[in-house]
Amino acid sequence: MYNDLFSIGPFTVHGYGLMIAIGVVVGLFIADKRSPKRGMNGDNVYSVTMWTLLMGFLSAKILFIITYFKAFLASPMSYIRGDGFVVFGGIIGGIATIGACCKLKKIKFTDMFDLMIPSVALAQGFGRLGCFLAGCCYGRPTNSAIGIAFSHSDYAPNGVKLIPTQIIMSLGDFAISAFLFWFALRCEKKIMEKSGSDTYPSGTEGRVGLVYLILYSVGRFFVEFLRNDYRGSVWIFSTSQFIGILVFIVSAVLYYLRFCKKEKKLQES
Repeated sequence: MYNDLFSIGPFTVHGYGLMIAIGVVVGLFIADKRSPKRGMNGDNVYSVTMWTLLMGFLSAKILFIITYFKAFLASPMSYIRGDGFVVFGGIIGGIATIGACCKLKKIKFTDMFDLMIPSVALAQGFGRLGCFLAGCCYGRPTNSAIGIAFSHSDYAPNGVKLIPTQIIMSLGDFAISAFLFWFALRCEKKIMEKSGSDTYPSGTEGRVGLVYLILYSVGRFFVEFLRNDYRGSVWIFSTSQFIGILVFIVSAVLYYLRFCKKEKKLQES
């Protein structure tokens, strides 16, 4: 794989950045198209997205620096200028930014969160293709038929067949995104039927966002066992696995208390 795709004069197009850009554009386009039917203002979607991207990337970089802190101290600028990010840092920072923006704009957080999160998963799928082009986030050595040997990577060991964890994560993100789009429509259809309305409700009260956090945490936990790049550690877990466990527990408990328990009481009554 080649991370440097082509150059125009002094400007070089990198596969990693290009895939992220494609993911952001496609995800934002879909979120914008979905927003009117859910009573959301397209301008708000764009502004919240821009701030979320900025703070999400910053948070992902900060967690990356924390993960590699000893190496960072030895060469700070190389880590600040480099491509390294930790996705969970971006997710946590992004959610916090959405919350802050919604408060300032007086928008219901769960409405914006549920609208944006399927597009976020879609953008992540493209981003992982960028990881594949760059050779970062690589897997363990393997002799299986699915093994991929890099020859021009600055990150993965070249000439060694590796488990294509980037492709596995990309397919997982695309699958989660497709499920979330379907799940959102299903939830909204039920709400419409109960209310007797012919228009889409403004949101699904945080269901879609919590399902994303649950699914992503589970998927990331298991994929981490296949990776072979250093990602920091907390006890016996990688940094992302440890954060994933916490995110899964919090999200699952919130989903149960907010929806399952509430619906059970309604059925009993």
